[in-house]
Amino acid sequence: MAGKRAKASVTQSLRGKTAIITGSGRNIGRGIALMFARAGVNVVVNGHKDKAALEAVVAEIRAEGGNATYVLADIANSKAVQRMVKVAEKTFGQVDIIISNAALRPKQPLLEMSDADWHRVLSVNLYSAFYLARAALPGMLKRKSGRIIHLAGEDGFAGHQNYRAHAISSKAAIHGFSKALTTEFGALGITANTVSPGPTDTLRDWTQYPKNWAHKRVLGIPLGRVAKIDDVAGACLYLAGESGSFISGQVIHVNGGEHMFY
Repeated sequence: MAGKRAKASVTQSLRGKTAIITGSGRNIGRGIALMFARAGVNVVVNGHKDKAALEAVVAEIRAEGGNATYVLADIANSKAVQRMVKVAEKTFGQVDIIISNAALRPKQPLLEMSDADWHRVLSVNLYSAFYLARAALPGMLKRKSGRIIHLAGEDGFAGHQNYRAHAISSKAAIHGFSKALTTEFGALGITANTVSPGPTDTLRDWTQYPKNWAHKRVLGIPLGRVAKIDDVAGACLYLAGESGSFISGQVIHVNGGEHMFY
């Protein structure tokens, strides 16, 4: 009974809020969008090329009685991000929550990376979070309230994947950005945190992973399974609601105990 009351209090504080979720046409981003919509949040779904996927997520949310729209925008482009925030504000009145989820994790030896390869990954994984925060913060500051959440894989903390120097660097930096935002805007009602998923049951390009990677990873997870998408989405929901009002500059590792950081 107490658990139901706690869940209700989290969702109650979110009703009527508006969230922009990047990379939300599939996998973890889609799961976050659906969970937030079910909590009464107005959701702005984002992707940069698969319009059909974005339309499908919006249709699913609306079919369940939620409010959603989508914006096709390349988050590595600052002007496109500004436009997305303006669309969200025009559609729903304001933006209360931003979740930077979209990311690239190509497998590429360092000495084979071009300048363009390096900048492409950092543009999507890191610069986009800066563009989104910069565009959404003025409205949050007017209301003295806002939630900023960054998704960073455990690569940025454990560095356990080879041939991903650009992705690992960007994911380590994005949590540094959470800390910087907390220091600068915390006293003004803004929280900024990072959610770091471990192995998660998502659709992915298995050519980018070693043979039998999934099976071997489970063997090293104390809880004996990979994460479900809702495990990750639930951590975001917790941080976005009143439950996360005194948490900032922190990282929640959703990894089943595979890595125990301190």
